[in-house]
Amino acid sequence: MEIDDSLVRRAVDSDAAAVADVWLRAFAAALPDVRRAHTDDQVRSWFREVVVPSRETWVATVDGSVVGMMVLDGEDLDQLYLDPVRQGQGIGSRLVDLAKRRRPAGLALWTFQVNEPARRFYERHGFIAAESTDGHRNEEREPDIRYVWRPSRTVGAPAKAA
Repeated sequence: MEIDDSLVRRAVDSDAAAVADVWLRAFAAALPDVRRAHTDDQVRSWFREVVVPSRETWVATVDGSVVGMMVLDGEDLDQLYLDPVRQGQGIGSRLVDLAKRRRPAGLALWTFQVNEPARRFYERHGFIAAESTDGHRNEEREPDIRYVWRPSRTVGAPAKAA
Protein backbone atom coordinates (compact mmCIF):
# COMPACT_ATOMS: atom_id res chain seq x y z
CA MET A 1 0.00 0.00 0.00
CA GLU A 2 1.58 3.28 -1.07
CA ILE A 3 0.35 6.59 0.28
CA ASP A 4 2.20 9.84 -0.31
CA ASP A 5 5.90 9.02 -0.07
CA SER A 6 5.57 6.04 2.26
CA LEU A 7 4.97 2.37 1.64
CA VAL A 8 3.50 -0.09 4.16
CA ARG A 9 4.43 -3.74 3.61
CA ARG A 10 5.09 -6.99 5.42
CA ALA A 11 8.53 -7.10 6.95
CA VAL A 12 11.09 -9.55 5.60
CA ASP A 13 14.06 -11.02 7.44
CA SER A 14 16.41 -8.38 6.06
CA ASP A 15 14.27 -5.66 7.75
CA ALA A 16 14.93 -6.96 11.28
CA ALA A 17 17.86 -4.66 12.08
CA ALA A 18 16.02 -1.58 10.86
CA VAL A 19 12.87 -2.60 12.74
CA ALA A 20 14.88 -2.98 15.96
CA ASP A 21 16.57 0.37 15.41
CA VAL A 22 13.20 2.12 14.99
CA TRP A 23 11.97 0.44 18.18
CA LEU A 24 15.09 1.50 20.10
CA ARG A 25 14.96 5.13 18.91
CA ALA A 26 11.22 5.44 19.52
CA PHE A 27 11.35 3.86 22.98
CA ALA A 28 14.23 6.12 24.04
CA ALA A 29 12.45 9.25 22.78
CA ALA A 30 8.97 8.44 24.14
CA LEU A 31 9.92 6.78 27.40
CA PRO A 32 13.24 8.20 28.61
CA ASP A 33 12.41 7.53 32.27
CA VAL A 34 11.14 3.98 31.81
CA ARG A 35 13.66 1.28 32.67
CA ARG A 36 14.32 -0.96 29.69
CA ALA A 37 14.37 -4.63 30.59
CA HIS A 38 16.78 -5.60 27.79
CA THR A 39 20.00 -4.30 26.26
CA ASP A 40 20.13 -2.97 22.70
CA ASP A 41 21.77 -6.20 21.56
CA GLN A 42 19.04 -8.31 23.19
CA VAL A 43 16.35 -6.19 21.51
CA ARG A 44 18.05 -6.57 18.13
CA SER A 45 18.37 -10.32 18.61
CA TRP A 46 14.71 -10.63 19.63
CA PHE A 47 13.53 -8.81 16.49
CA ARG A 48 15.93 -10.77 14.26
CA GLU A 49 15.30 -14.24 15.73
CA VAL A 50 11.71 -14.09 16.99
CA VAL A 51 9.57 -11.17 15.91
CA VAL A 52 10.24 -10.66 12.20
CA PRO A 53 10.49 -14.36 11.29
CA SER A 54 7.52 -15.61 13.31
CA ARG A 55 5.07 -12.77 13.95
CA GLU A 56 2.95 -10.67 11.63
CA THR A 57 5.32 -7.72 11.33
CA TRP A 58 4.67 -4.70 9.13
CA VAL A 59 6.97 -1.83 8.23
CA ALA A 60 6.39 1.65 6.93
CA THR A 61 9.18 2.86 4.67
CA VAL A 62 10.05 6.21 3.16
CA ASP A 63 12.53 6.22 0.28
CA GLY A 64 13.33 2.60 1.11
CA SER A 65 14.18 3.25 4.78
CA VAL A 66 12.12 1.73 7.59
CA VAL A 67 10.53 4.56 9.58
CA GLY A 68 7.77 2.65 11.40
CA MET A 69 6.92 -0.84 12.54
CA MET A 70 3.90 -2.74 13.79
CA VAL A 71 3.48 -6.27 15.10
CA LEU A 72 0.17 -8.09 15.28
CA ASP A 73 -0.02 -11.17 17.49
CA GLY A 74 -3.47 -12.71 17.55
CA GLU A 75 -5.87 -9.91 18.48
CA ASP A 76 -3.04 -7.91 20.06
CA LEU A 77 -1.51 -4.90 18.44
CA ASP A 78 1.72 -5.96 20.13
CA GLN A 79 4.13 -3.28 18.91
CA LEU A 80 3.66 0.06 17.15
CA TYR A 81 6.65 2.38 17.00
CA LEU A 82 7.66 5.20 14.68
CA ASP A 83 10.97 6.88 14.18
CA PRO A 84 10.62 10.04 16.32
CA VAL A 85 11.31 12.34 13.34
CA ARG A 86 8.38 10.71 11.46
CA GLN A 87 5.72 11.09 14.15
CA GLY A 88 2.77 13.31 13.34
CA GLN A 89 2.88 12.54 9.61
CA GLY A 90 0.00 10.06 9.47
CA ILE A 91 2.18 6.94 9.31
CA GLY A 92 1.01 5.63 12.69
CA SER A 93 -2.61 6.18 11.65
CA ARG A 94 -2.04 4.18 8.49
CA LEU A 95 -0.57 1.33 10.53
CA VAL A 96 -3.53 1.37 12.95
CA ASP A 97 -5.96 1.40 10.03
CA LEU A 98 -4.16 -1.61 8.58
CA ALA A 99 -4.34 -3.39 11.94
CA LYS A 100 -8.10 -2.78 12.06
CA ARG A 101 -8.52 -4.18 8.55
CA ARG A 102 -6.41 -7.22 9.44
CA ARG A 103 -8.32 -7.78 12.71
CA PRO A 104 -11.88 -6.63 11.93
CA ALA A 105 -13.32 -8.34 15.01
CA GLY A 106 -11.24 -6.13 17.29
CA LEU A 107 -7.84 -5.36 18.75
CA ALA A 108 -6.24 -4.93 22.15
CA LEU A 109 -2.95 -3.41 23.23
CA TRP A 110 -0.92 -2.35 26.25
CA THR A 111 0.87 0.96 26.68
CA PHE A 112 2.57 2.52 29.66
CA GLN A 113 0.44 4.92 31.68
CA VAL A 114 3.16 7.61 31.48
CA ASN A 115 3.03 7.55 27.67
CA GLU A 116 0.38 10.26 27.33
CA PRO A 117 0.99 10.87 23.60
CA ALA A 118 0.43 7.17 22.82
CA ARG A 119 -2.68 7.10 24.98
CA ARG A 120 -4.14 10.13 23.18
CA PHE A 121 -3.22 8.57 19.81
CA TYR A 122 -5.00 5.30 20.57
CA GLU A 123 -8.03 7.07 22.03
CA ARG A 124 -8.32 9.19 18.85
CA HIS A 125 -8.41 5.90 16.94
CA GLY A 126 -11.32 4.52 18.94
CA PHE A 127 -9.47 2.47 21.55
CA ILE A 128 -11.05 2.42 25.01
CA ALA A 129 -9.15 1.98 28.28
CA ALA A 130 -10.16 -1.39 29.72
CA GLU A 131 -7.66 -2.19 32.48
CA SER A 132 -4.86 -0.52 34.39
CA THR A 133 -2.12 -2.26 36.36
CA ASP A 134 0.71 -1.28 38.66
CA GLY A 135 3.20 -2.85 36.23
CA HIS A 136 3.72 -6.08 38.15
CA ARG A 137 3.11 -8.15 34.99
CA ASN A 138 5.51 -6.37 32.61
CA GLU A 139 9.27 -6.66 32.51
CA GLU A 140 9.81 -2.95 33.02
CA ARG A 141 7.67 -2.94 36.20
CA GLU A 142 6.00 0.21 34.87
CA PRO A 143 2.28 0.91 35.42
CA ASP A 144 0.44 0.18 32.20
CA ILE A 145 -2.97 0.35 30.64
CA ARG A 146 -4.79 -2.03 28.31
CA TYR A 147 -6.83 -0.57 25.47
CA VAL A 148 -9.37 -2.36 23.32
CA TRP A 149 -10.97 -1.50 20.01
CA ARG A 150 -14.12 -3.14 18.75
CA PRO A 151 -15.79 -2.17 15.48
CA SER A 152 -18.96 -0.21 15.96
CA ARG A 153 -22.22 -1.64 14.72
CA THR A 154 -23.80 0.07 11.79
CA VAL A 155 -26.73 2.19 12.94
CA GLY A 156 -29.92 0.27 12.40
CA ALA A 157 -28.13 -3.05 11.89
CA PRO A 158 -29.48 -5.93 13.97
CA ALA A 159 -27.26 -7.16 16.78
CA LYS A 160 -25.80 -10.63 16.30
CA ALA A 161 -27.13 -13.33 18.57
CA ALA A 162 -24.71 -14.33 21.30
